[in-house]
Amino acid sequence: MNSKFILLVEDNPDDELLIVRGLRKSQIWNNVEVVRDGVAALDFLFATGPCCGRDPGELPALVLLDLRLPRMHGFQVLRRIRADRRTQDLPVIIITASWEVEDILSGYSLRADGYVCKSVSFEKFVNALGHLGLEGLLADEPSPAKVRALKKAQQEVGGEEAPIPLQLND
Repeated sequence: MNSKFILLVEDNPDDELLIVRGLRKSQIWNNVEVVRDGVAALDFLFATGPCCGRDPGELPALVLLDLRLPRMHGFQVLRRIRADRRTQDLPVIIITASWEVEDILSGYSLRADGYVCKSVSFEKFVNALGHLGLEGLLADEPSPAKVRALKKAQQEVGGEEAPIPLQLND
């Protein structure tokens, strides 16, 4: 698997197609791995359960996270991602049908990196994706946040506690 892949956490196949089509229209050609619920997302990220054979150090460049998911709500998934040192800096963008102010504020208070509503017109959805600056995040050169997240994952797997350089210009 390419290190520059996107993890899409989406239970609705129609919305999956919309999101992938929107990414392609925005000239984002990275592979998209799809999981259908919050528990499966965490299993994928932490290589547990059915994903226990996956390399836990191979993190996605970006997580696109729906909120209303089976088995575990998207906010619970985001809390767990932010609570683990291996994934706390992993870029997560909420993509949901909810325009509720409480959901938007909750997403950002849990350190979501963006919030996009998928219930708008397709063109507005593509425009919103374009304003997220995903091209830089998914480019060949890893971002400082991605480098830190990968180092943390490697340390966790290897059991070594190497210092991580501090970068103030994120």
